[in-house]
Amino acid sequence: MNNKVYFTPGPSELYPTVPQHMQEAMAQKIGSISHRSKQFQEIYASAESGLRELLQLPDEYEVFFVSSATEIWERAIQNNVQRESFHLVNGSFSKRFYETAKELGREAQLHEVPFGQGFDVESINVPETAELVALIQNETSSGACMPVEDINRFREKASADTLIYVDAVSSLPYPAFDYTLVDSVYFSVQKCFGLPAGLGVWLANDRCMAKARELQESGLSVGSYHTLPALLEKALLSQTVETPNVLNIYLLGKVLEDMNRKGVATIRQETEAKAAQIYTFLEQSKVFSPAVENLQQRSKTTIVANTSIPASEVNKHLAKYDLQVGSGYGKYKESQIRIANFPAHSPEQVARLLEKLKEVEKLGS
Repeated sequence: MNNKVYFTPGPSELYPTVPQHMQEAMAQKIGSISHRSKQFQEIYASAESGLRELLQLPDEYEVFFVSSATEIWERAIQNNVQRESFHLVNGSFSKRFYETAKELGREAQLHEVPFGQGFDVESINVPETAELVALIQNETSSGACMPVEDINRFREKASADTLIYVDAVSSLPYPAFDYTLVDSVYFSVQKCFGLPAGLGVWLANDRCMAKARELQESGLSVGSYHTLPALLEKALLSQTVETPNVLNIYLLGKVLEDMNRKGVATIRQETEAKAAQIYTFLEQSKVFSPAVENLQQRSKTTIVANTSIPASEVNKHLAKYDLQVGSGYGKYKESQIRIANFPAHSPEQVARLLEKLKEVEKLGS
C-alpha cells in the first residue's frame, strides 16, 4: 500500500475524499454508463453547478470538459484567433502556448521575461491587432504568479474586441478572478482539485463564442469536433461532443460538493496560511531559498525553491517518511524543488514536510 503524500505539482495528492467517491463510483458502475444517458447529464450538470458556485462564475460563461489544458491551447487558437495572438511568457508552459500558436500558423507575438520572474504590467504594450492575449496567472514550471489585480489591468490595455485568456492550471480555485474583465480561464483537475489526470476544464464567455462563430461563418476552419460551437451545442444538453472521462467528471462534481461545503473563502485562507509557513521556512533556510525574488509575484500554490542539495537527494531523504516534492523543471531539475500547496494538502501534512526538510538541511551542513 502506498502511503506517500505527494507535494508534486501535478499529478499531486488526491483530495482526501476521492477514495470514498471512487468506491461509490464503482458501486454505481459509473465507468460503464453512456455519455448520452440521463445519468451522465446529471453528472455533468452537478460538476458544472459546483464550479459555478465555487468560482462565482457569471451566467455568460460556459463550462466545457476536454482532455487537458494542453488541448485548450490548441482549441483556443483555432477558435478565437484568425491572425494574431499576444503571449506573456515567463516559463516553460506559457512559452508552450506561444509555440502552439506559431505551430498553427498564427502571427504570435510575445513579451518574455527571464524564467522565474513576474511581469511589470505597466511596461507591457498590447498590440492593437492582437485578437487574443494569453496571460498566465501561475507558471507551474517556475513558481511565478501574476496577481489578480495585474490581470484586471489588461482589459484597459487591450483593444475592445481582444479576448483575454488566463492560464490558472495550477492555481484555481485560489485566485478570486473578476470574470467580467477576462474572457476565458482554464485549468486541469490533477492539481488544485486533487483528482487523477485526464480532464481539462475550459471556462469561456459569450465573446469567445461569438468570435468562433464569426470565423466559422467567414469560411475559416476553427477545428474539427472540438470547435466552440460544437462544444456549446452539447453543453447546453449537459453533454460532451465525444465520449469523455466520465469517471473524472463524476469525481470532480463530488469534490466540488466537498469544497463548497468548506467554502472557497476558507480554502483561500488555508492556502495563504500554508504558503506563509513554507516561505518563512525557505527564507530562514541555509539550504533552500525562494526562487522567485519578488514577494508579490511568488505563487501561493506552486512554491519553487532553489536548493544546494540535488533535488533527487532531497526526495531520497523524504521518501523514508512517505513524502515527495517535485523536482525542478527542465534544466532546473536538480537545482530546484517545487512544493505543491493545494487544497488536498492539510496543514498537518505541510508541517510534517517542513520538519523533514529541516532534517535535509542537516545533511547539507
